[in-house]
Amino acid sequence: MRRSSGAVRRSRILLAGAAIAVVVTGLFGVLAAVGPGPPARSGAFTEVQLPRGAGVTGVAANLKAAGVIRSEMVFQVLARLTGAGRSLKAGEYAIPSRASAISILADLEAGRTIVRKVTLPEGLTSAMVVRELQAVPWLTGDVQVPEEGTLLPETYRAERGDSRQSVLDRMRTEQQSLLDRLWASRVPGLPLATPQEAVILASIVEKETGVRDERRRVAGVFINRLRMGMRLQSDPTVIYAVSRGEPLGRGIRASELASRSPWNTYAHAGLPPTPIANPGRASLEAVLNPLETREIFFVADGTGGHAFAETLEAHNANVARWRQIERAQGGGG
Repeated sequence: MRRSSGAVRRSRILLAGAAIAVVVTGLFGVLAAVGPGPPARSGAFTEVQLPRGAGVTGVAANLKAAGVIRSEMVFQVLARLTGAGRSLKAGEYAIPSRASAISILADLEAGRTIVRKVTLPEGLTSAMVVRELQAVPWLTGDVQVPEEGTLLPETYRAERGDSRQSVLDRMRTEQQSLLDRLWASRVPGLPLATPQEAVILASIVEKETGVRDERRRVAGVFINRLRMGMRLQSDPTVIYAVSRGEPLGRGIRASELASRSPWNTYAHAGLPPTPIANPGRASLEAVLNPLETREIFFVADGTGGHAFAETLEAHNANVARWRQIERAQGGGG
């Protein structure tokens, strides 16, 4: 039986409508995938934390909740069609305002996470390093204070959620690796029997001068003293004996200079039993390749550096000048 012309027309209209719906849906999907995404709620970026094991569905839900994609479904389909869904990386991302879904997907597949930095200055004690790490809010976990002088102060890259222990472990590994290289290439004839002794002396050098270009010279003075059997007479070792390296907030007392603490290098010849801080790269390099000099004295010169001398007479003159500077600055009697 032949259809009426009206029925045919209705069928054609329905088919045309379905085709249009498919096209519109496809266009919507394409636009949702490659077109601009939502604007950031504030600023130029939105920070999004994607947990491990979330899968495509979980990632899409996180992105939608953060307001950086328009459609979870489009993102999931896109991730599965491109194959990127099998290799999405967990971590913290900074998603640009109006970023397209496909560009976000590419960043997640490549693992372009936010990389943060933790800077631990040279000369901190191990207890101070732990306090610095505890103050970083985006690191996790508690740590025990490691042995003194076993960490390499540097700037370390880390991500939100990394453990404080992982940073400490890297500091320890980096120091050991550097020390192995420097010890193997040290100048011959140093009065240092072990790498540990090099770290001890480097920690003293670190605390004695903050002037990078002085470190080899200060190291040379201490090496000369060790060779001669002279006491190092380093004020930072006395401070360590009193407070384990915490600032005293005052001058060193005569009674403290006379103490019998094994860290007091005024009272004992040779090196103290342990480092007094965590020395940096430059100080480790300095003690294993010190400046060749005949100098055995140094004192502050008022500029942030030191005046060096080969004889006690010249040293006493330098000390007198430093005392004058102290008095002029109101810091001495």
